[in-house]
Amino acid sequence: MTAIASPRRQLALLGASGHGKVVAESALAAGWGMVAFFDDSWPQSAANGRWSVVGDTAHLMARLAEFDGVLVAIGNAAVRVRKQEDLRQAGAKLVSVVHPRAWVSPSATLGAGSVVMPGAVINADAVLGLACIVNTGASVDHDCRLAEGVHISPGAHLCGGVSVGACSWVGVGAAVRQGIRIGAGVTVGAGAVVVKDVPDGLTVVGCPAAPLAANRAVQG
Repeated sequence: MTAIASPRRQLALLGASGHGKVVAESALAAGWGMVAFFDDSWPQSAANGRWSVVGDTAHLMARLAEFDGVLVAIGNAAVRVRKQEDLRQAGAKLVSVVHPRAWVSPSATLGAGSVVMPGAVINADAVLGLACIVNTGASVDHDCRLAEGVHISPGAHLCGGVSVGACSWVGVGAAVRQGIRIGAGVTVGAGAVVVKDVPDGLTVVGCPAAPLAANRAVQG
């Protein structure tokens, strides 16, 4: 569930990148009072836009008690899931962030560490696992099931009853037909239209979406 924020609540974000900036602004819009960035590139990277980077993962681990919530703002799914598990084991107060201009159905479920960006829609009885990203203007329709670490990119749309396996990435502007099953570790290319199930580990592109190697053979 999304933590209830107040002007005095402090959020730690692990991951000082462009994605981290969007998460930070979404958190502030949702009512968090202060955001502190941590990143393993510190001290070489001391700022992320208008925010200072105040330490690395080890510093965050040592300061967990200072924060009302912690969220991993790293785009790489495998790293995001691993870092979140490390923080959970260390006792971090893992939270989700939902921008106030997003719509999340009251019957939907968000796993800890998930973020829902402006303009995104998550409809009835959808279930998001741990550390998912539903990015700007994306939609996840009724009864979808997203495993941990899934990223639905800006403007991508999942019709009803779609399932997406762990750490898969649905690219910007992609569309997935109702009832489709997408495996784990899948990449759906930008603008792809997925009308058939996709096994684990594949990259699919095009309209209709097909494995990348097959598309290259046709073009050649």
